[in-house]
Amino acid sequence: MSTPKIKAAVEQMVMPYLEENGFELVDIEYVKEGSNWFLRVFVDKDGGIDIDDCGRISEYLSEKLDENDPIPSAYFLEVSSPGAERPLKKADDIVKAVGKDVFVTTYEPVNGLKEFEGRLLSFENDELIIEVGKQKHAVSYSKVASARLAIIF
Repeated sequence: MSTPKIKAAVEQMVMPYLEENGFELVDIEYVKEGSNWFLRVFVDKDGGIDIDDCGRISEYLSEKLDENDPIPSAYFLEVSSPGAERPLKKADDIVKAVGKDVFVTTYEPVNGLKEFEGRLLSFENDELIIEVGKQKHAVSYSKVASARLAIIF
């Protein structure tokens, strides 16, 4: 089974539990590191998640994975918080990040830059307005390669 199909199958298995218990699925990764495969599920909720939340989600998902067996080889299952610098994968994530510090990379230069780290002022009409220092940059959502929350010191 391909990585996108594995991720879709895992999402389908875990979403009922997450929705029922007020959690948000942030991301799923299925990656090989060295000789080992890892299935990582990143979850959050208002106020953040703790180790007990991760444990309960892991137990639930582990049972579902054993029942459905979508992954043919051995792997390690990890359920965790996305962390303070959480990825912003969907447009809804960008909307929730307005007013926060972000780090955004683009597919092509915008105003001569491909990286923007600053305050996300707005996200309207598929355009992010990011204040970097005292300059404001308008970045089209279609040009965003990756985005995440940022901790700026």
